[in-house]
Amino acid sequence: MSILITGASGGLGPAVVDAFLATGATVFGVARSWKRGNPHNSTRFHAIEADVNTDEGCDTAVEAAAPVKGLIHLVGAFTGGKRVEETDDATFDQMINANLRSAFRMIRAVLPGMREAGHGRILVMGSRAADEPMAGSSVYNASKAGLAALIRTVALENKKTNLTANLVAPSVIDTPANRAAMPSADYAKWVAPESIARLLVWLASDEASDISGAVIPIYGRV
Repeated sequence: MSILITGASGGLGPAVVDAFLATGATVFGVARSWKRGNPHNSTRFHAIEADVNTDEGCDTAVEAAAPVKGLIHLVGAFTGGKRVEETDDATFDQMINANLRSAFRMIRAVLPGMREAGHGRILVMGSRAADEPMAGSSVYNASKAGLAALIRTVALENKKTNLTANLVAPSVIDTPANRAAMPSADYAKWVAPESIARLLVWLASDEASDISGAVIPIYGRV
């Protein structure tokens, strides 16, 4: 099974890569750059350097991993702290590009091959903020809500095939970056990357073939 994971070097990426490698899958991990060629010490892991904010980068990733049986799109970003009237266009573009446009481009790139093969799993990383918006994070909220609508549309357009599309919506993920940003928080209440990884592995399996168009919360104890 060939799994293509974007954002593979980020805070959540390593746990997700390791979880899929543990199933015996061949994993292609996408990042803008890799400091080490094979950080997972596995012959079934292949590092791809590509920018998924461009069509060229998405095509490079998909061609390298073809045929792709599962796309796990982890790319995303957060910025907040300003009211709507204080938010500039650059911040709007940043959030839309990172959280929505990159997913749209990657999904668009993998769909033809999946439809031709008659099988595919598309999984994206959303956010609780899409359903429960946070004050001071308007464009982040909007970008994640748009991502949920996108994944539901993909599911609808492929409901007569063996291709599923789902979104996992965590609250706060226990990553080094989040700990640095919120040093006084109770990390035990956050969602462990390994918990998200196990859910993604199951959603990518044949056992989850009846689930598509779902927005699945994984909130921990926050």
